[in-house]
Amino acid sequence: METAPKAKQEPGESPGEKEHTVALNQLTLEVLSYLVRASLCLIPVYLVGYLGFSVSWVLIGLFLWMWWKKNKNWKQSRLAAAYELLEDEVGAISRGLQVQQLPAWVHFPDVERVEWLNKILGQVWPYFGMYMEKMFQEQVEPSIRGSNIHLRAFTFTKLNFGEKAPRIHGVKVYTKQVDKREVILDLQICYIGDCEINVEVKKLCKAGVKGIQIHGTLRVILAPLLSQLPFVGAVTMFFIQKPHLEINWTGLTNLLEIPGVSDMSDDMIVNIIASYLVLPNRFTIPLSNELNVAQLRFPLPHGVLRVHVFEAEDLIPKDTYLRGIIKGKSDPYTVVRVGTQMFRTKTIKENLNPKWHEMFEFVVHEVPGQDLEVDLYDEDPDKDDFLGSLLICLGGVMEDRVVDEWFPLSDVASGQVHLKLEWFSLVTDQAKLCESTNGLSTAMLIVYLDCAYNLPNNYFDYTNNQYSTKKMKNSNYVKKMDTEPNPYALLTVGSKTMKSKIYCLSRNPVWEQAFAFFIQNVHGEQLHIEVKDDERHCALGILDIPVQRLLKDTDLTLDQKFQLENSGPDSVIKMKIVLRILCIEDPDPDSIYTGVNALKQGPISIRRTGTQSKHPSVSLRNNEAPKTLPNNMDTSNPETKPVGKESVTEPNKLVAEKNIARNAVQGTRTPTASLTPTPSLTPTASLTPNLRRLKKFAPSLASLNSVASSFMDASDLTNNADLNGVLLGEIQLTVRYASLRQSLIILVNGCRNLIQCSDNGADPYVRIYLLPERRWTNRKKTTVKKKTLNPQYDEKFEFFVTMDDVKKRSLDVAVKNHRSFGSHERKEMGKVLVDLSKEDLSKGFTQWFELTFNGEPRS
Repeated sequence: METAPKAKQEPGESPGEKEHTVALNQLTLEVLSYLVRASLCLIPVYLVGYLGFSVSWVLIGLFLWMWWKKNKNWKQSRLAAAYELLEDEVGAISRGLQVQQLPAWVHFPDVERVEWLNKILGQVWPYFGMYMEKMFQEQVEPSIRGSNIHLRAFTFTKLNFGEKAPRIHGVKVYTKQVDKREVILDLQICYIGDCEINVEVKKLCKAGVKGIQIHGTLRVILAPLLSQLPFVGAVTMFFIQKPHLEINWTGLTNLLEIPGVSDMSDDMIVNIIASYLVLPNRFTIPLSNELNVAQLRFPLPHGVLRVHVFEAEDLIPKDTYLRGIIKGKSDPYTVVRVGTQMFRTKTIKENLNPKWHEMFEFVVHEVPGQDLEVDLYDEDPDKDDFLGSLLICLGGVMEDRVVDEWFPLSDVASGQVHLKLEWFSLVTDQAKLCESTNGLSTAMLIVYLDCAYNLPNNYFDYTNNQYSTKKMKNSNYVKKMDTEPNPYALLTVGSKTMKSKIYCLSRNPVWEQAFAFFIQNVHGEQLHIEVKDDERHCALGILDIPVQRLLKDTDLTLDQKFQLENSGPDSVIKMKIVLRILCIEDPDPDSIYTGVNALKQGPISIRRTGTQSKHPSVSLRNNEAPKTLPNNMDTSNPETKPVGKESVTEPNKLVAEKNIARNAVQGTRTPTASLTPTPSLTPTASLTPNLRRLKKFAPSLASLNSVASSFMDASDLTNNADLNGVLLGEIQLTVRYASLRQSLIILVNGCRNLIQCSDNGADPYVRIYLLPERRWTNRKKTTVKKKTLNPQYDEKFEFFVTMDDVKKRSLDVAVKNHRSFGSHERKEMGKVLVDLSKEDLSKGFTQWFELTFNGEPRS
């Protein structure tokens, strides 16, 4: 996009006036450009009229111009599609196919096909349908009739679950990083059913469903595993995310398919399903009588994720003016989501580099499984425009504890967002309880609401015999009061209130629900519970429990029946209340930071205190060699030793860690992973003996300081065994696997002591293949550094492959000399083969590799 020239700021001119002048100049240029284009289009029409030609010539010319324009656009679209397919074959094919057209095992290699299971489901489905029909008639229908007086005539007139059984497109089994007494399966379920269910109320209201579609990931947990039959204690099922749902209504429910109403009705039904089968809710089927089903149904969360949304930059402009002639800016906001929990930031008006500085907290129940979804939108009056998205695997965040980075946005041309992710473990150590700062949470209160017993029918049962007085005055009102209540519970901590489901017509409701509250001040907050009747809107009992009371209990847990106040004499409520302290635990000393924006110096322990810089390092100039000593080396002291893992004495370990952290923040490039001194990158005398050996094959390369006169390729000399001693230089690589992005990241830091290829030295660049793939589209290539034998690149490349697949691969890294067309200068300068199966990629490594002719290590 052309940019308007900057207006010269006059003395005393404010920045706002300067921006106004620039915008006015840009508008003037756009209008003048439009007028010039219009004049060029009208000149041929004027000439035809001026010369007296027929109007048909104008029409013929217009037809030819339109045909040429259409043909040109068609050719350009074909070329663009071909280039896109050449550059990103996998992405182009994936975008051309809908996700539902291909099963999960095609996209993910660790998802297995289960056609045998689909055959079993198809054979069993008719019998399952008969069981469901019987259950609907004997259990569901009576419960619906008893829930409301207006539904006493409710009946199922037709129940048919059809012949099409659900299909499972793939199964992923988790056996690593899970409890040894459980098995976790993720089932990719697709149900396009021909079921037909019709209901009727008093023969006046008829409605039904004919056809339903459900797509989602159902997680099945087999736990605990037993040493005796049936070998599995219980089966727990739930959807990780809300499933995709489509319903074909019949009868009066056809009104639900009106545009606007259909979306609302589908959302309501999905929310009803979510209240039972989407995290944090679970459906548990016990197979053994010796298990605590409540503990399986409501386990403790894995942890708490605190997300700081700081800012974004380089967002794409979506607002346009004058029908797209003038491009404006955007009104961005961010939506962050974990499962069913969703938060939204404020909207920043007309800004492509917005700053929010907002914080959100999420309860994470399942890892692996739940991911952090970040979506950016441009707020508009009609429909918000998409500005980019981001998906972060929480497994890597849980290992790293703290991640503070700039994340690139997907599915857009440009844009990145700055996030800080903090993983808090739930501990019982009261010594780690700290005071709240800036309104941040310090603890979590988890309430398992089980049931209540002997609730009063109404509040007159316990209010100074007012019930008998009321009974004498209004017998009809008393008759209504004598019916069973529809109780529900309101739980309040601070300013947050949560409501349980309504249990119809019962004095002994069984809720079996879990609620989580964030606590800022343990010593000043309390849990307030109020049991109410939904139909009469009266209180049936209240209860107040100070949060600090749990600090005196074993394991910070209360599991008992509580007497309700302002209720009946035997009215109790059964709950389990758990208090947990939020704490960022220290990572394993061997845990290596595996974020997206890698530091140029390679893997460094996450045990650091500073905030990572957005630009971790600054590239050196082409002919400038890095410093020969790292920053933590003191050249004034001759007794100073390199600061490494083995050379640091015990009193100096803390100083060494601080130096490493400071280098990480400042972006200082350390030459090696052990931080040992790096030799000078200029040619040294140590190369002379090897160059003498090369002299009989390439006399012009006798000295690196002389000008080479041989123009043969180095590959022509590989057959001679005497070349094994020739030094071709070294290349420094940083290789690691980023769990957040599920990709292999290679950092090409730089080269040193390369061989001279021409009169001007060399113009080196680095080419990378991830073997066994050698296709041109999978090739990675650095920029060319002109006239240097010690290039500094500091460039990052990514290969999106799974961890299991990486272990079967190797890297082919070659240093080549860029030469012009027809030049006979040397091209291949050396190569390296890195076997990834022998490296611990989760920790990463930074190493100098010696270049050889064939890539194999020197014998």
